[in-house]
Amino acid sequence: MHTAPYLSPEALHAFIQAALAEDVGDGDHSSLAGVPAGARKQARLLVKDEGVLAGVALAELIFAQVDPALQVQVLLPDGSRVKHGDVVLTVEGPARSILTAERLVLNCMQRMSGIATHTAFLNSLLAGTKAKLLDTRKTTPNFRLCEKWAVLIGGGVNHRYGLFDMIILKDNHVDYAGGIRQAIEATHAYLDKLGRRLPIEVETRSLAEVQQVLEVGGIDRIMLDNMAPALLREAVALIAGRFPTEASGGITEHTIAAVAATGVDYISVGALTHSTKSLDLSLKAY
Repeated sequence: MHTAPYLSPEALHAFIQAALAEDVGDGDHSSLAGVPAGARKQARLLVKDEGVLAGVALAELIFAQVDPALQVQVLLPDGSRVKHGDVVLTVEGPARSILTAERLVLNCMQRMSGIATHTAFLNSLLAGTKAKLLDTRKTTPNFRLCEKWAVLIGGGVNHRYGLFDMIILKDNHVDYAGGIRQAIEATHAYLDKLGRRLPIEVETRSLAEVQQVLEVGGIDRIMLDNMAPALLREAVALIAGRFPTEASGGITEHTIAAVAATGVDYISVGALTHSTKSLDLSLKAY
């Protein structure tokens, strides 16, 4: 089971409740109209694609929240590599409830499986390096929980969940603050005033900015933004292990291996969650 602080029972229940409210509203009138109230049926969740499966544990929760009378048998767990024709799970129980849950289960699992598949593929390109693959906040509003969960299932590492659990001083923050030193010093004053401790990361755009961060210190990670591999190597050498490093900015499957070879500790890729093709799945009666 892939776990993270944001995957609390309360958060998962609230997500499913909101998603059902959006989809079902005051009732699944198609099922209420067309399917006998006492009908009990069964269905299989079928794979029509190839990739890495994600969202199975969520699907179990969705079926249970729609109707505790639904009985789910999982045949392939999260993280399984799947191919066309595989059966992920079966569900049996009130026919109306199966139909009401169907689209939410598929919407979540197709998107999550696509993200897990993309994550696993990019992760495979990091073999032989120390780099870890990170997601970003470039997620679908109100679906971040599922998208970040899918990254974990695919073998990636979650970056901060939101604006509240880590401080990243990006280019605009630095420019608005008047410079790197001013931004870092203001951040420490802010945290001291609150009596809080949050990790601090600073985005840099040049070796000169990296040097400024090193001179000020008091941070937890240096982001190296939109730097070519040759410049990344120079930056990593300059930092010399004093702080963890993160490469970011337009990194693709064609460039990620070269970026990883520079010795950075992390590589963040927004495309994991904002530009991923969903895996084709379907729920079929049998």
